[in-house]
Amino acid sequence: QVQLVESGGGSVQAGGSLRLSCAASGYNTKPYFMAWFRQAPGKEREWVTTISPSGAGTYYGDSVKGRFTISRDNAKNTVYLEMNTLEPEDTAMYYCAATETTMFPRRETSYNYWGQGTQVTVSS
Repeated sequence: QVQLVESGGGSVQAGGSLRLSCAASGYNTKPYFMAWFRQAPGKEREWVTTISPSGAGTYYGDSVKGRFTISRDNAKNTVYLEMNTLEPEDTAMYYCAATETTMFPRRETSYNYWGQGTQVTVSS
């Protein structure tokens, strides 16, 4: 059973930066596809970004492209989300998700394992 624990959320002013971490445990034999989703109050959960097991492949949603960077350290079983030039619209609960394999890395239903989330609040 894969367990995911997010950290690094907080409050920041617009234009600021935060780095989220997602520590994973319970992999059977190899790293998984890892993703970040977010959900703002009253809105559906939104895919943000995905990274392949090796880290060679990264995918970003249009709203964060050029501002957010996903990376991973497989030796530490940790995935990071560097968020720069934050905007009030980035305010949301951010969730880490994992799946062993997928042909659809942007789909919420592709992911089997989810963390509890970490709150990010951006003030104007």
